[in-house]
Amino acid sequence: MSKHVRLAPVALLLVSAMWGSTFFLMKDAIQRQDVYSFLFSRFGFAALAMLILRPQVIKHFSKDLLLRGFIAGTFLASGYILQTLGLARSSAAVTGFVTGLYVVITPLLAAVVLGHRIAGKLWGYVAVATIGLALLSLHGWAMGTGEFLVFGSAIAFACHIICLARWSSGRDTYALTIIQLSTCALFSGLGTIKDGYLAPPDQGIWAVVIFTAIFATVIAFIVQTWSQAHIAPTKVAVILTMETVFAAIFAVIFGGEILTLRVALGGALVVIAMFLIVLQEA
Repeated sequence: MSKHVRLAPVALLLVSAMWGSTFFLMKDAIQRQDVYSFLFSRFGFAALAMLILRPQVIKHFSKDLLLRGFIAGTFLASGYILQTLGLARSSAAVTGFVTGLYVVITPLLAAVVLGHRIAGKLWGYVAVATIGLALLSLHGWAMGTGEFLVFGSAIAFACHIICLARWSSGRDTYALTIIQLSTCALFSGLGTIKDGYLAPPDQGIWAVVIFTAIFATVIAFIVQTWSQAHIAPTKVAVILTMETVFAAIFAVIFGGEILTLRVALGGALVVIAMFLIVLQEA
């Protein structure tokens, strides 16, 4: 086993911890700055910082890289916009758990797009995850708007993972990351056109923007893009879904949220389904 193969899972686990911490931080931020303005600030700042740190990366912006980076970035932007709109309408813990369903969706998409075989047990794991989603999301017989939006983000994130699985190997990681983040900034910026862009209103929101831009975006996506060149997409998805566990922990400890028995049980079923999948794929 190469050094890169051993290091990639550890690096991805640290990324999942950073992402998990963002849910309770962003929950407060988007109450004082609208969703599209916050995301534009985050991704615009991240892309600009990467260009300033390494301006010579522009020479790697080939037509091939721009096209694939834009497509992957479109899925990524869709995921973050839907997730953040959902977070504004749901709790940080529930948002984290529902987002984690992309690990269940990823192998299904991998079967269609990459030709991976679907084992019979996978359908059982999908059923477990679906029950968990129902406990997290259903209000009576209707699915909550926030949870519905976050579920849409899970599909988008799964598509993003599949894109990187196909295209990250052999291409400049740094350049590919900039294109993806710039695409996120573009779509977020378009979302501000209706009501206008609102800058972060105070130092607290600026701190969240900088943290999410540098640590949870620049560093995290460089690591993710690099790691996907060394390990299988389903394993990447499962490691990153530890984000849901970290999200719940941070939401309770630092965000002051209370996990009800229903949410805890639904989240546990989702996490169990995730780990059953990774054991099957190992």
